[in-house]
Amino acid sequence: MSETENTANQTTHESHADGQDVNEMEGAQAVDTIQALAEESARWRDVAMRGAADFDNFRKRVAREREEAMRYANQGLLEELLPILDNFEMGMQAAASDTTSMIYIGMDMVRKQLADFLSGLGVEEVPALGLPFDPNLHEAISEEPSDKPPGTVLRVTRRGFKLKDRLLRPANVVVAKDSAEQKGSEDAWEARLLWNSWRCQKCECGRDQKVLPQAGNEISPRQKPGG
Repeated sequence: MSETENTANQTTHESHADGQDVNEMEGAQAVDTIQALAEESARWRDVAMRGAADFDNFRKRVAREREEAMRYANQGLLEELLPILDNFEMGMQAAASDTTSMIYIGMDMVRKQLADFLSGLGVEEVPALGLPFDPNLHEAISEEPSDKPPGTVLRVTRRGFKLKDRLLRPANVVVAKDSAEQKGSEDAWEARLLWNSWRCQKCECGRDQKVLPQAGNEISPRQKPGG
């Protein structure tokens, strides 16, 4: 084989090797590109799914808010109407001395119409009388000793109302207090007053002594400051 043929064969072999290297490099680059595109596609798919979920939550929230707005659209008006209803009922109580008068009969008709109107809007009176005190529905304005269990509502001084499941205003109530606790408080108060009725004064020898109050200055055990 001549030198020329050897050189040609060597050149061909080198070209073959170079071509193989180029093909391997291009294949590796293609794999990297495909992998990068797959990762990019997965990222955008995740973004799209998150966006769809956010939009669905937004749609549900808007629908819920619209439903609540329609359900409680009259809340502000009803809250303004309740004090007027209170004054109307006070007027009925004043006119109740003669239930046969046309004034009372007319007012009673209006009261029934108001009750039907409020009921049609979903307004309900908060139950209170005789029930245990509920801070979510009741507002205690005072306590009174009673033979009923402590915390029982004895009287309702102002009615409370709900609009469907939302509280318009709480009921003002008087709550029962434990009679034993009340008696214990009074006994403690009497003992403290009795002790205070003994005043310490200095005698000529400089020693402290307790003396009874002077005549006419006694403090009644039942008398409280300001009484």
